[in-house]
Amino acid sequence: MKASATTSMQLGQQLQMTPQLLQSIRLLQLDGLQLELEIRRVLEQNPLLELDEEPTASPVPEPADGMSDVAAFDELPESSLWDVRGASWNGDDSDGLQRIAADDSTDPHLRILQRLSMALGEDDLAIAAFWLEHCDDAGYLAAPHEELLATAAARFQRAPADVEGVRRRLLAGDPAGVAARNLRECLVAQLDTLPGRVAGRGLARRILGEALDLLGAHDIAGVARQLGRDEADIQEAVRLILSLDPRPAEAGAPMESTAVVPDVVVWHADAGWRVALNPAAAPRVSINAGYERALANGEGSAPMREMLQEARWFTRGLAMRYDTLLRTARVIVERQAAFLERGEESMAPLTLKDVADAIGMHESTVSRITSGKFLQTPRGTIEMKRFFAVRLDGASVSGAAVRAMVRRLIEAEPAQNPLADEAIAALLARQGVHIARRTVAKYREQLDIAPARTRRRGTRPTLLARAG
Repeated sequence: MKASATTSMQLGQQLQMTPQLLQSIRLLQLDGLQLELEIRRVLEQNPLLELDEEPTASPVPEPADGMSDVAAFDELPESSLWDVRGASWNGDDSDGLQRIAADDSTDPHLRILQRLSMALGEDDLAIAAFWLEHCDDAGYLAAPHEELLATAAARFQRAPADVEGVRRRLLAGDPAGVAARNLRECLVAQLDTLPGRVAGRGLARRILGEALDLLGAHDIAGVARQLGRDEADIQEAVRLILSLDPRPAEAGAPMESTAVVPDVVVWHADAGWRVALNPAAAPRVSINAGYERALANGEGSAPMREMLQEARWFTRGLAMRYDTLLRTARVIVERQAAFLERGEESMAPLTLKDVADAIGMHESTVSRITSGKFLQTPRGTIEMKRFFAVRLDGASVSGAAVRAMVRRLIEAEPAQNPLADEAIAALLARQGVHIARRTVAKYREQLDIAPARTRRRGTRPTLLARAG
């Protein structure tokens, strides 16, 4: 009986805390514009709250209980999917606690997870998030497929076939072609999802499977000879291929605003990097002191006391957002100081887990607080997500840094003697970066750079240019 009572009390405490935690989750994931709209909405509905018109130099109010709220917040389930449809909460979230839809997120991976959340269970959705985390902006795997498959199977304790099955769902999803190993697999996946009988689909598959290099070089006659088909048939199939999207993860992305208000400002001073919240993107909201004193003295109605509780939840959640954002930005700047000083070739490997461990929170928290948030740096205003770079297998550098090295080597190559992928790999090896020829080819394609034989002629393949 005693154990049952203890369990009931713990469940009651958990449910009592849930609305506050959900409020914190909402505020973490909002971008700057959404936060402004949310604050306006709350101010209109709760007369106990007021906006501080003149924020101080430090717009981060301290939580009343120190870091107790942060610890409670991080006890949420491990899933990073609380902010997408399909996640559940056993309670009524109609009182301003609904989760914000992320269809207009600047993070393409979040938009894809949003669509998948109604079709996949939580376990499979977590695996889908893993695959997407290891995709580049265009939607291609940023590390070798076999390595990622083994890592995911061990992490989620699932059979490799199950993990690969989730990747196949991404390939065949909306948009099709995401999480592909290469351009060929991406485009074939899109062909397979075309509805009904499409003229030229079978031949288009053969071109992608057997003559993609010739297609990239615009050698239609060569494609026709290799496949033993008329050029007219090849042209029809090529038109179908060119209608596909070589950058599927960016499909449906919202139009970028002409101006971005940075959430955090980064500058160099006193022989180090300084980080601060941008007061223009961190409005301060406080509880009206007169109302709070009156309610504390027993005055006011029950609805007013409920408003006071909601006001405290909101201000505390806002404080948590600012604190988490600032601490996350500090870690990112610390880990990517070399990039800020020297440029893209110095982009260090960095994962959500690295930052989460450094600030003592969960990866899903870091994912929310970095989505749609921007740092103003001496190198421009950069979305926080772009500071995360996958470590190159077997090396101490990031894929983003190696991609920049490939670009530099090609830009410096002799005009009449362009570097083949093998030569670029050899030059990188001299610098201590050992990668395979096919990895060089992958980065070259991402950079919208044609193969050496085509660069010698001064042309660029249209399809690869779109994929870069």
